Amino acid sequence: MRAWHHLCPALPAFHGREQLRAGIGAMLGITLCALAVSVGGAFGLSSLHLVAPLGATAVLVFCVPNSPLAQPWSAIVGNMIAALVALAVIEVVPGAWSVGVAVGAAIAAMMLVRALHPPGGAVALLTALDPAPALDAGPLFALMPVGLTTAVLVLGAVLYNRATGRVYPFRQPETAGAREPAPRLGLSTDQLGALLDRFNQSTNLGVADLGRLLAAAEAEAVHHRFDGTTCADVMTTDLITVRPDTPLPEAARLFRTHAIKSLPVVADGMTLRGLVLQADLLAAAARTPRATWSPRTRQDRVADVMRAPDRAVPHDMPVGALLNRLAAEGSEVIPVTRGDRLDGILTRSDILRLLLRGAEERDAA
Repeated sequence: MRAWHHLCPALPAFHGREQLRAGIGAMLGITLCALAVSVGGAFGLSSLHLVAPLGATAVLVFCVPNSPLAQPWSAIVGNMIAALVALAVIEVVPGAWSVGVAVGAAIAAMMLVRALHPPGGAVALLTALDPAPALDAGPLFALMPVGLTTAVLVLGAVLYNRATGRVYPFRQPETAGAREPAPRLGLSTDQLGALLDRFNQSTNLGVADLGRLLAAAEAEAVHHRFDGTTCADVMTTDLITVRPDTPLPEAARLFRTHAIKSLPVVADGMTLRGLVLQADLLAAAARTPRATWSPRTRQDRVADVMRAPDRAVPHDMPVGALLNRLAAEGSEVIPVTRGDRLDGILTRSDILRLLLRGAEERDAA
């Protein structure tokens, strides 16, 4: 029974909508290639015709457009390289051996130019089994029909996948920021690529998509870990606030007296107007000439240095949704509002207390 289990389908069940999307896409893509061949025939391009491996390419570019094996470079260059290699093989290798050598050499050549494409093996096999069309066309066989028809199919896949909500070609990491940590994960694209290499999955998944999957998995795990916990449940409510017209020396005194890192700025009815951090006061002092710092500072108000409350969050937001902002974006204090009214503030210390409380509960269990 265990052996039979391993012979069962490995793929999960496809959604009916996805089956329809992929099937219609392949139909339109091959039809587009057939139309291109018909137009070529009208202009006397007798060497332009359909090749059977295009059906396999259609499966990749329409069914699994996120696979590295299905990307335009892999599809077009892979099929063309396979055709060229097979053409060279049938010229120098005896017929009895040419079939196997053509396929093996084509695979090695596609891997060498980082254009591995499974239908390329079928292109090499077809060329070796029926060499007459390739020999008649010469090296141009790789360009027409193989390269041109593959390019037409790939172009159709780009347009169709984008129109139906799939990203094709897939997301390539930005080379300029390849070493910068990705949002939420804190892993660079180099590190993500090393993970794919470590598990020998580079041909199955792209770096950017791996990052998206890991980030989504982390977000889901955080959601379950803090299920039901909102910002209102963990926020600090014993607040020390200032008004927009509060003098800066008074704000500085509050920072010194209460050992706090932020001062919410509120108007009548606790309406949130902004936020002042210690760094904002230091920046204001740095901009003021030292000789005139004290007189000017006495005239400045909190409204002159406060930050806009654009990072405020509603009280009923799940607390797990804020971990990315607190960890990756460098935010230390986040105002929590109920409508326009300030309800509390959420700090890294509040999150740490929540994490420690969860650890204690797990240890007790």
